[in-house]
Amino acid sequence: MNICVFLSAADLDDRYTVPAREFAELLGRGGHTLVWGGSDKGLMKVVADGVQATGGRLVGVSVEFLAASARPNADEIVIARDLAERKALLLEKADAVVIMVGGTGTLDEATEILELKKHGKHTKPVVLLNTAGFYDGLRQQFQRMEDEGFLPLPLTDLVFFAKDGVGALAYLEETAGLQ
Repeated sequence: MNICVFLSAADLDDRYTVPAREFAELLGRGGHTLVWGGSDKGLMKVVADGVQATGGRLVGVSVEFLAASARPNADEIVIARDLAERKALLLEKADAVVIMVGGTGTLDEATEILELKKHGKHTKPVVLLNTAGFYDGLRQQFQRMEDEGFLPLPLTDLVFFAKDGVGALAYLEETAGLQ
């Protein structure tokens, strides 16, 4: 399965890197392909290293202004013109999406993917990997959106919140075939 992972390129502490590495190793051992932003920095590097070290493939989609940070030994690297094209290519190459910890770029990617799913532009499973409770506030906000009528379908049809990589991968393997 081609699993798109949106995540930070920042250098982060062990509470984020250790679970990210564990998830990456699960992907690689499972024979999955990581589809990611292509960066060889920070958490993106940690995940790419883990997938590659355990036998998985790497498909990166970088963007022109970040191309200098692209991973040199990925199985495939595509350079998009801009962030909008990058997001479209990442989604196109993926069978499923996992959103890990990140900043404004990751949040932008997450909300766009969910908005497209809400409007029926894709039916791919989407998981928010809630490492160390990072997305607790976002989950609360999404629940409020659902409760107050802002979502046209149940939140559970849009996104699955996983507390760890094992739960995330189990959900993807169970649902990806139902698309």
